[in-house]
Amino acid sequence: MSSEGPRDSSGLPPDGARRIPPEQVARTALARARRAARDRGLRPGMNGTRAEPRPGTSGPDARDPQLVGATARALAADLGWDADLRAGTLAARWPQVVGPQVADHCEMVSLDAGLLTVRASSTAWKTELSLMTSALVARCDEALGVGAVVEVRVLGPAGPGFGRGRLRVVGRGPRDTWG
Repeated sequence: MSSEGPRDSSGLPPDGARRIPPEQVARTALARARRAARDRGLRPGMNGTRAEPRPGTSGPDARDPQLVGATARALAADLGWDADLRAGTLAARWPQVVGPQVADHCEMVSLDAGLLTVRASSTAWKTELSLMTSALVARCDEALGVGAVVEVRVLGPAGPGFGRGRLRVVGRGPRDTWG
């Protein structure tokens, strides 16, 4: 049964039930709307929208003073420095982004078009960093913004070249540590 009172089979209240006159319903709704407008800071006669400044009056303009940070970001974007600034920021903050222990065993080589290249100090650290690529991407997203690093390529240590020189070794050469 509904909270509005008893009803007959047609869904209408029976003749003896109290009916609210339409005028009172309208007055109640108008009072509720006025209260809501007053709570939002509107007054009678306001149309609810902000008035546009008339021609010849002062208003926000591109010639107004701007924040230095916003101007620097716009300049960097106009000159195409965004990618280089991200790479420089990551290189400068590398120990804070990846942590001191990981930073001791790997170095950032480059950041080009979302591809972060990292060189590990040993093959064991190369394997460890390969397993941590999703965590590295998440940390770079926090430091540089989402989408700055999309993929991580981990390189092994750069070993000496055994293919030339007076003391050249014939054959495959060492394969365990370098590679």
